[in-house]
Amino acid sequence: MFSLDRTNRAPIYEQIVQMIKKQVVAGILKPDDQVPSIREMAILLGVNPNTVSKAYQELERSEVLYTMKGKGAFIAETTGKTISEKARLAAVNQLKEAVVDLLIMGLSKEEIINRVEDIYKEGQI
Repeated sequence: MFSLDRTNRAPIYEQIVQMIKKQVVAGILKPDDQVPSIREMAILLGVNPNTVSKAYQELERSEVLYTMKGKGAFIAETTGKTISEKARLAAVNQLKEAVVDLLIMGLSKEEIINRVEDIYKEGQI
């Protein structure tokens, strides 16, 4: 269920963030599901607990996780009503940066739109 791509150049904490977000989008992880503790996830992935802690903090900031003291970390409800405008704005800004990068790489507007639609349809998020 949880694994890293050791050939991926993205920082490990970002891979953990994306891995959990993808599982939420795919419906594998649902609201109020508990995720492994920082220590458990670190052992499972073979990484430093500080790396997992950083990923979990990022997931909390983006309102994907919430923590209950003494209980652990859980998947947050991610309906449009619960995600703050700040989190939405941050996600839109990331999308803008990605689009600019793709335009610089030579992709046309139509190619970018088609790629986004393909990703959405295929569930490759």
